[in-house]
Amino acid sequence: MVTRINPSILAADFANLERELGRISTADLAHVDVMDNHFVPNLTLGLPIVERLLQVSPIPLDLHLMIDDPDRWAPAYAEAGAYSVTFHAEAAADAVGLARRLRDIGARAGIALKPGTAVEPYLDLLDEFDQVLVMTVEPGFGGQSFMASTMPKLSLLADAVRERGLDVWLQVDGGITEDTIAQAAQAGANTFVAGSSVFNGDPAGQIARLRAAAALHTHTH
Repeated sequence: MVTRINPSILAADFANLERELGRISTADLAHVDVMDNHFVPNLTLGLPIVERLLQVSPIPLDLHLMIDDPDRWAPAYAEAGAYSVTFHAEAAADAVGLARRLRDIGARAGIALKPGTAVEPYLDLLDEFDQVLVMTVEPGFGGQSFMASTMPKLSLLADAVRERGLDVWLQVDGGITEDTIAQAAQAGANTFVAGSSVFNGDPAGQIARLRAAAALHTHTH
């Protein structure tokens, strides 16, 4: 079982993003939160900055679009060269159509679910996506506490992916630390977004510790 650690640059020094990306070069991907101040009550960065980050990042970019109307805006991020583009189920008009378009452009297509969003409507559509992101906090702000109440949803996904033999990454984002990563790994996650717990110390050491903690608790249901 591959364990992926994707540090969130939401916790990085925004004045020195190229340097900060270099500090997480031992990670699998860099998680970039795009917030539009509409879908979520916060504003971060958009396409021009992402295009520049793509030019300087030592690792691929894992984009998480917390934006309205991703059907219109998401393809541009794939065209820019993002490795993975995840949009929110709650914001997309045609999630399957958008995922197919992202794949056609050449990006991995991900769908994100807020803590209160049911996963059942998407279980029969899993082969249309390369990644499902189960939000373990309410999207919009960094530094929140992990919501263990989202773990049954993750377990449902993990069982469905395994039973159907699919190659779908199961990602968690929000409050991921050495403690909570064990819960998420046991429930079936294999791709972990961590912000504060990586950037508030020695990133390389933190990435290694998170990777080890997740590997110890891999889902085996």
